[in-house]
Amino acid sequence: MGQWGGRVVLLAHVKELLEQAADKLRVIAPDVPMGIYSAGLKRKDLGYAVTVAGIQSIWKKACDLGPVDLIIVDEAHMVPAEDDGMYRQFIADAKVVNPNVRIIGLTATPYRMKSGSICAAENILNHVCYEVGVRELIVQGFLSPLKTKAGLQKISTDDLHVRAGEFVASEVEDLMDKEGLVEGACAEIAAHTKDRSATLIFSSGIRHGQHIVDVLKAKHGVECGFVTGDTPDGVRAAILGRFSAGDLKYLCNVNVLTTGFDAPHIDCVALVRPTMSPGLYYQMVGRGFRLHPGKNDCLVLDFGGNVLRHGPVDAIRISTDDRGDGEAPAKECPNCQALIAAGYQTCPQCGHVFPEPNKQQHEAKASTEGILSGQTSREDHQVSETTYHVHYKRHDPSAPLTMRVEYRAGFNRYFREWVCFDHTGYARTKAEVWWRVRSVEPVPGGTEEAVEMAKAGALAPTLAITIEKKAGDQFERVTQHVLGNKPPRLDSDEGLPARPPEPAGMTYGIPEDEIPF
Repeated sequence: MGQWGGRVVLLAHVKELLEQAADKLRVIAPDVPMGIYSAGLKRKDLGYAVTVAGIQSIWKKACDLGPVDLIIVDEAHMVPAEDDGMYRQFIADAKVVNPNVRIIGLTATPYRMKSGSICAAENILNHVCYEVGVRELIVQGFLSPLKTKAGLQKISTDDLHVRAGEFVASEVEDLMDKEGLVEGACAEIAAHTKDRSATLIFSSGIRHGQHIVDVLKAKHGVECGFVTGDTPDGVRAAILGRFSAGDLKYLCNVNVLTTGFDAPHIDCVALVRPTMSPGLYYQMVGRGFRLHPGKNDCLVLDFGGNVLRHGPVDAIRISTDDRGDGEAPAKECPNCQALIAAGYQTCPQCGHVFPEPNKQQHEAKASTEGILSGQTSREDHQVSETTYHVHYKRHDPSAPLTMRVEYRAGFNRYFREWVCFDHTGYARTKAEVWWRVRSVEPVPGGTEEAVEMAKAGALAPTLAITIEKKAGDQFERVTQHVLGNKPPRLDSDEGLPARPPEPAGMTYGIPEDEIPF
């Protein structure tokens, strides 16, 4: 800096990044005059050769700084593509003071969900000066290797709406905060981390995160810290300090430790939430990249289908489809639940051999699958949970709604059927029969009414189902049901007569055709 004589501003959006930058600069260049401009750090230094600044504090102060020759933006993917946000306002004002100012952006996630690469001719950042991939950094020993496993319990994000390129937060939390999912995830986290040092958990919301903390303590006897955007600064600092020092093995958070949190000893990251954002996915996983003495690798436990949605972190797929549909460059090993690149023919973690591409896969259960095309196999399953959902046909908003019924069998197997209340003809007739054998309520006029009544308790419980599958078909079909008693009328407590329940254990079957939509 003394030889050059220029002035530099380093911008970041969280105080942890500012502290890290200042600390590193003091180590590598102790003679460089450096100031800090950040309300969060209670300093507003001006007139230094290097200013480490929080964008929220300095975005209107470019003129107060005087001529600046170089602006370095940490986490450069935060610079908006189009609007006049704080970064763009600061840079525009800095160019008024010095039209020759140069901008450098640093980021590990150089892309946005909607617009792709942050570096383009028309953008503030318009040329890639240097880049290096995750795989190369791992091979060269600069980053920790990752191991990835999918959760045993699978979730479906089909019913989640997308807003501004991300799943609606309240819907995600409602999906993930079910008792069975939370207990199952906590059991897997506890089992997989017995021999690990530090586990960072990403929950889908405050209610969900507290649920995880409570289950880990009550069911597995472990203490788990919890920080959110509402956690007071002093409490947050104390919890993070204990975790960084190794006094706290588990730490759960809600969207606050994705950037700027430096805990190199983290050797397990649990994603107990789905995300549509490849950048957020990378940032969460990236908390486990740092090297640390005694740390051989970092285990990523994915309960939100994120690896399959976005691909491995060194081959993230950027999709222009709001729902991220399409084949991601990753697959799950059916033997050990490892999530690996799609190109592997043998699982590198357990040795499972995948069928060769473009060849029909045989079914895992030889005892029940038909050996000839068209042969039908049948399986009976006890049902532990039944849920009801309004189903929208993807890519066709004009299609009639249907009610999707999901049956949970055993620990983590799910089977579906569709009931067509909004259709006409044979499909509607089947829906009416389906309803009448389960309920004393009048047949609903449409799908939304049917789902509302079903959730209110209008239907007899499903105790067991029979599944049929023809050899060569991709999906099973629910063909028979064993039902419990029909419940009384929903309005019976208001003085209306309730019909007597029919005997439990009634079995029925309706001829099944292809779903008519």
